Amino acid sequence: MDSKKLRNITMAGLFAAMITIMTAYLFHVPYGVNGGYIHFGDMLIYLAAVLLPKPYAIAAAAIGGGLADILTAPAWAPYTIVIKALLCIAFTSNGEKIVTVRNVAAAVIAYPITCLGYFVAELIMFGSKEVAFWGSVSGNLVQCTGSLILFIAVGVVLDRIHVKNLLTAEAK
Repeated sequence: MDSKKLRNITMAGLFAAMITIMTAYLFHVPYGVNGGYIHFGDMLIYLAAVLLPKPYAIAAAAIGGGLADILTAPAWAPYTIVIKALLCIAFTSNGEKIVTVRNVAAAVIAYPITCLGYFVAELIMFGSKEVAFWGSVSGNLVQCTGSLILFIAVGVVLDRIHVKNLLTAEAK
């Protein structure tokens, strides 16, 4: 196995672990009666999507988000695995910066993916459109906004220390 592939697998595993911990335990705020919760683990999904090639980022997001739900709200895990994987698609790991117009736009695109994804999940699980809409969308808007702000803040700091260049240089 070449060093670049090993680096990507290792980083994906580390991101999956960090996503699990951030989602399940750090800033984990239960919300509503549906078993859902607000968290900022999506910020780490966004970072993984910018720092890793797409297949590795998707794996980290799906595994990390899925494990967090298995640990805290297991009924949500199948939906979360799909939704979190979809969040990675619009981001790009190309370029030298984390915070780019495209990556900020991708974090904004995460809003409808998250809100619609969990709305459909709640509709399937609970059946009521009104309960699913109000129970899902309001909490997800808070979660997406917090994750976007943290992604930009952490991304700016990481860009200032040229993390992407450091990671690329280490992989060669």
